[in-house]
Amino acid sequence: MGAKIYLRRGKEESLLRRHPWIFSGAIERVECKDEIKEGEIVEVYTKAGDFIARGHYQIGSIAVRVLTFEKDEKIDQEWWNKRIAIAHDVRRSLSLTENEKTNCYRLIHGEGDSLPGLVVDIYDTTAVVQCHSVGMYLSRMAIAEALRNTYGERITAIYDKSSQTVPFKAGLNAVDGYIWGSSDHKSHVVYENGEKFLVNWEEGQKTGFFLDQRQNRELVKHYAKGRTVLNTFCYTGGFSVYAASGGALEVCSVDASERAVKLAEENMRLNFGPEYKHEAVAADAVEYIKQIGNKYDLIILDPPAFAKHHKVLGNAMQGYKRINARALSQIKSGGILFTFSCSQAVSKELFRTTVFSAAAIAGRKVRILHQLTQPADHPINIYHPEGEYLKGLVLYVE
Repeated sequence: MGAKIYLRRGKEESLLRRHPWIFSGAIERVECKDEIKEGEIVEVYTKAGDFIARGHYQIGSIAVRVLTFEKDEKIDQEWWNKRIAIAHDVRRSLSLTENEKTNCYRLIHGEGDSLPGLVVDIYDTTAVVQCHSVGMYLSRMAIAEALRNTYGERITAIYDKSSQTVPFKAGLNAVDGYIWGSSDHKSHVVYENGEKFLVNWEEGQKTGFFLDQRQNRELVKHYAKGRTVLNTFCYTGGFSVYAASGGALEVCSVDASERAVKLAEENMRLNFGPEYKHEAVAADAVEYIKQIGNKYDLIILDPPAFAKHHKVLGNAMQGYKRINARALSQIKSGGILFTFSCSQAVSKELFRTTVFSAAAIAGRKVRILHQLTQPADHPINIYHPEGEYLKGLVLYVE
């Protein structure tokens, strides 16, 4: 018999609303023959002894990530097969699973797919698995089996990229590598809305590419014609490629990582050859944007998460305000600013208020044209609103 966790009186209310996290402060006692191990599946009960949920136990403020609220639902191979098949059906309904123009997408988005702690991205015939909890890491072979069960011959390799995302203190000694199949090439060409990108899931950030900006990149393409574009925090040049594809006169890509800038250049050449007017700059984007003058009439600000958690929220909002004020004060009249926050700790309202403050500092007339979020293959569990992490605004600056 596995461990049973009993909650303090009243602490089951969020679970009755199907929120998938149980915090350590909600636990009154644990019934377990031996010491409870991180990553094991536990059952959760009310103080009165009524079953509520079953999930992965972990050490930290979130003590249990819920996998099921159904008493009779066992977490076995059949369960993994079913959950991944359902996630695939969602992407099929989004016309992503068999799409000639787009062959990279997110298949599993943690809580959004009722699989908290798990991310799976598809790059053509390779699935890249990233585990953010010990429980998911220990289940990775069952996950791989479920992926093969769903995709059959459409998948030729499954790559586990969890070494940087599993809890460090768990002592798992996780090493990235293929858990099924293999690949001869480090960089692979994938298609997104018909644009081509080199993706290196073995050495790149996240799973190799930022798939959550697919629709927002398409919107940049819509606005780029005849404009001079600055893409800051460019990583491998996603927005740069779309801007050029949309008819931008010239594009400048800036990132602190020399390797990222080099990849951005490669992606631009892959799509447009060496003749296109593209400048790639390895520099701190926050510093670079201080001295751009009024050269640009389309600027993209897509920084990494300034606030990983609420403790640093104040400093993070000052950072967002500074870079947006600098961009807004220097962008050409009639310019378009795309500005984003990917911090889960930053609400839509707080981000919008911060950009409003930046506009006031810059002293420009600013209109909101679009309010942006993550695409549908990064779904938000309706019971877990924290899953809406990507916020964006498209601004017209007089």
